Amino acid sequence: MSIFWFLPTHGDGHDLAGAGGARPASFSYMKEIARSVDRLGYYGVLIPTGRFCEDSWVVASTLVSHTEKLRYLIAIRPGVISPTFAARMTATLDRYSEGRLLINFVTGADPDEAHGDGVFLDHDQRYEVTDEFLHIWKNTLSGASVSHQGKHLHVENARLIYPPLQQPHPPVYFGGSSLAAQEIAADHVDVYLTWGEPPAAVREKISQVREKAARKGRTLRFGIRLHAIVRDTNDQAWADANALIAHLSDDTIATMQRAFARLDSVGQQRMTALHGGKRDRLEVSPNLWAGIGLVRNGAGTALVGDPHTVAARIHEYADLGIDSFIFSGYPHLEEAERFARLVFPLLRPHLLQP
Repeated sequence: MSIFWFLPTHGDGHDLAGAGGARPASFSYMKEIARSVDRLGYYGVLIPTGRFCEDSWVVASTLVSHTEKLRYLIAIRPGVISPTFAARMTATLDRYSEGRLLINFVTGADPDEAHGDGVFLDHDQRYEVTDEFLHIWKNTLSGASVSHQGKHLHVENARLIYPPLQQPHPPVYFGGSSLAAQEIAADHVDVYLTWGEPPAAVREKISQVREKAARKGRTLRFGIRLHAIVRDTNDQAWADANALIAHLSDDTIATMQRAFARLDSVGQQRMTALHGGKRDRLEVSPNLWAGIGLVRNGAGTALVGDPHTVAARIHEYADLGIDSFIFSGYPHLEEAERFARLVFPLLRPHLLQP
């Protein structure tokens, strides 16, 4: 079991309305979180991507020398960058971090943001690009001389002079709930990620992807992205969960839900369907709370409860085949310490990675 934390390069604070004071994503704050989670024993940090976030590659590059063991899970967005240029970036940062680089391929869900980056492709076309991109990127990093003439991408005699430290390439993480995304996962990735859906839905998704990979002679690992609100008692945890959204107006929730509705992400559609934008439908499975998804896209659910309850839910997902857990909490610095102190001792010792 690998436990990750989240590096909030946008939107941290004590509550989701900013009433408790938003925290800027300054270098000093990011460094403080990274050094803290490194000391606490987290396996790595996920750095988000998107126009509202600081650039994940620059953030990781500035932080890596300030930590010792911490891995950095950072994003590549196919279609926005050349696959061979991305291969050189990957190899360089992997060497300079002494093998602490993990790659998260993000195909994208917001057409408006994609247009701003010069990408004018529909949902399935973006996954076609991702497929071609991964083929070129992986083969270039493996040391091959790559020529590829595809529907979207064309390179000739692409080569890498300086190889990555991790061979044949750093581990590839990837998430996506659509059938097109699942085919990409089956063909290419090492760790397939899902957002925090109820266990029955996660079980079904894992089964689908595992079967697709098996037909191609491959096996995958699986990971999940969740928030966590863990307190000494269940009552306190639920009170703090409700406090996160207490200052959100119904108009704000409705506005954000309309914004999410224009996204073409199947995963986002599944997240939204869990609560339907309603405050009275937020416990979507025992101790799985969807309140964050009222106003934040992407991962919108949290495990809520006392330490033993949260640990039991983690083990429930682990029993389904999940071995990478990417957690976050508001505010991230304090919650990283709290989660490690309260939950780490309760996780199966043989599952925790050093």
